[in-house]
Amino acid sequence: MARLGRTRAPLGVALVGLGYYSTDLLAPALQETQNVRLAGIVTGTPAKADAWSAKYDIPRRNIYSYDTFDAIADNPDIDIVYVVLPNVMHAEYTIRAARAGKHVICEKPMAITEAECATMIEACDKAGVTLSIGYRMQHEPTTQEVMRFAREKPFGGVQFVTAGSGYREGRADNWKVKKAMGGGVMMDMGVYSLQACRYAAGEEPVSVSAQTFVTRPEIFKDADEITSFQLQFPSGFVANAHTSFAGNMNHLEVRYERGWLKMDPFQAYRNIRAVSHEGPLSMPDINQQARQMDDTADAIVNKTPVRVPGEEGMRDMRIVEAIYRSIAAGGATMPL
Repeated sequence: MARLGRTRAPLGVALVGLGYYSTDLLAPALQETQNVRLAGIVTGTPAKADAWSAKYDIPRRNIYSYDTFDAIADNPDIDIVYVVLPNVMHAEYTIRAARAGKHVICEKPMAITEAECATMIEACDKAGVTLSIGYRMQHEPTTQEVMRFAREKPFGGVQFVTAGSGYREGRADNWKVKKAMGGGVMMDMGVYSLQACRYAAGEEPVSVSAQTFVTRPEIFKDADEITSFQLQFPSGFVANAHTSFAGNMNHLEVRYERGWLKMDPFQAYRNIRAVSHEGPLSMPDINQQARQMDDTADAIVNKTPVRVPGEEGMRDMRIVEAIYRSIAAGGATMPL
């Protein structure tokens, strides 16, 4: 069972993996949160441990290596473990954190297969801990308004969705371009396009077809660089989505029976912009990471469902695997 160091906020979080996202976004966001605080770190680099300890006043007892990680079970300062590692490591550290009795936030994508996702959910359920996936956009006000449009249908039903997300990735040695590490554009930026299609639609797709292209084989030796996919929904409409490590794109467009919505960008860290046929959507610009972690901690403390449970991450991985099967079959339509 979960062994909480306290029964009310702020809960203590330990960041597992101190790369760019933890260093530049999560740690600064934790200086703005109310329900959760930075309590510990897990790193394989002693120099990082020293720097973080000094910068954030983290006591040595709350600093772990990957070899000593399991001892976190005995630390009452840490309630939540946030897994911010290469995709191939998500399942292992989520399961180990659950066995240590700690609640888990796992970065997207949840894992590299649907089967791994199921194992993660089972481990957290067995341990009596909460599992949440780091889909920060679902905590963002403008995105929540798009989800409301799909749910309440103020402009009628959805007729068409298109989404694109990407940037130019040129690092040949980065894990994101290595398939064995869970790399490839669909496993990174592609999840944003997939999420957008699903939450803008307000229903789950029934089939998918996909295509992929490589323009720089010297970098993308086995992982996908550019991927497009089409999702068929039960209501009959189609979503057309793209994702790329070859160039920048960041847009979402939804056509309704009685109107339209356009977002550009739809998944940036700040300054989300949206306009509909009625005019601009004026929603608060927030620190998405801070809101995400605060919302998750609030749900844990109050024993209410988290906004983005493991089942949401598993739904995406089911579709991602079908996308790869479609590509392998020459773009054939795959049922979901």
